[in-house]
Amino acid sequence: MGVTGSIAAYKSALIIRHLIKEGASVKVIMTKDAINFISPLTLSTLSKSEVLTDLFDNKTSLWTNHVELGLWADLMVVAPASANTIAKFANGLCDNLLTAVYLSARCPVTIAPAMDEDMWNHSATKDNIDTIFSYGNHIIPVEHGELASGLVGSGRMAEPEIIVDYIKDFFTRNTNQIKALSGKKALVTAGPTHEAIDAVRYIGNHSSGKMGIALAEALAQAGAAVELVLGPIMLRPKHQNIQVTHVTSAHEMYIETDRLFNSADITIMAAAVADYTPQEIFSEKIKKDKDQLNLKLVKTVDILHTLGQRKKQGQMLVGFALETSNELVNAKEKLQKKNLDFIVLNSLNDSGAGFQHDSNQITIIDKENNQYPYKLKSKRDVANDIVKFIITLTSNSSSSVNGVSVDRTVSKNILKS
Repeated sequence: MGVTGSIAAYKSALIIRHLIKEGASVKVIMTKDAINFISPLTLSTLSKSEVLTDLFDNKTSLWTNHVELGLWADLMVVAPASANTIAKFANGLCDNLLTAVYLSARCPVTIAPAMDEDMWNHSATKDNIDTIFSYGNHIIPVEHGELASGLVGSGRMAEPEIIVDYIKDFFTRNTNQIKALSGKKALVTAGPTHEAIDAVRYIGNHSSGKMGIALAEALAQAGAAVELVLGPIMLRPKHQNIQVTHVTSAHEMYIETDRLFNSADITIMAAAVADYTPQEIFSEKIKKDKDQLNLKLVKTVDILHTLGQRKKQGQMLVGFALETSNELVNAKEKLQKKNLDFIVLNSLNDSGAGFQHDSNQITIIDKENNQYPYKLKSKRDVANDIVKFIITLTSNSSSSVNGVSVDRTVSKNILKS
């Protein structure tokens, strides 16, 4: 748990007390400014562990191993997170023990901001929040209320009970999912495809690949051995149980998914594969010497439909539907035509969802046309929801989907978030 220089640091004592009472092991890192607001002795007594403040101890000449701390933790929580520390996280600055552990941490990181309203609403802070969110970190929303300045507005750190409930939910969710897919093989596609026009240009789309990579990591976290067929993007998955095959074109993606599909228990087609490709690829760069350029395009192989026709008993096939109109009708039609077990619908009409965003808002539709809507969440959390749904489908016992208990053998109800 990181504690930074904010008047809200007094709340960190209550958070630590609750976590210890729940049986957690807590190590506390304080910035030097945080010490001005609450005593390290207080947090050391409550956490039953020495509070760490410096990379180096000048008295003993000992070095605090920030890498070891980053590997030790199952979850890193920074509460309160000041505007200064958030800016450092966003820009990769590393001038104290807390920022060093943050950059070394392999576990999920949750940040609870705390600052005055004007600081919170400043464009720089908002950009920094967006940046650390894009890194896959979780942000606990600030609250509206009385601030240290005496003003009333947004910027208050969430109350300790809210933060502790978030942490408990994190561990409950991850404990239930971890290793649930052990022994399963999963195939995931992610990213766009680039269809060459000439030696320089291509036809593509705005897919970032973030959703597919998040799915691959969530499946691997649940114990599956994952094959990820990845389009031409710079992002890379971090989990060691993911084998990546890089492709560029729709044809290459078809070849690789065709090769891997038969051995896959679970296949999720999250890539934005081009529907059309140029009939002719020019070996040289086309010169701009005409007012018009006409390209003849031909259909690419419908990979999802092809796999659906080949799907065997016991294989699960999942598709995505990114729609701009008649969303439900189009998604249901795709679900049936392509012989899917369920389809994930997201709309470009939903603010914060779709290409290039770090968040998504989905509705899962199963073969019985049951609809499971979810709220706007980070793509990492959306991936966990989808994997949780997969685990429910593969389980023979009653399970919970979207927070509602459901026996898959008898339920036909529409579940709402």
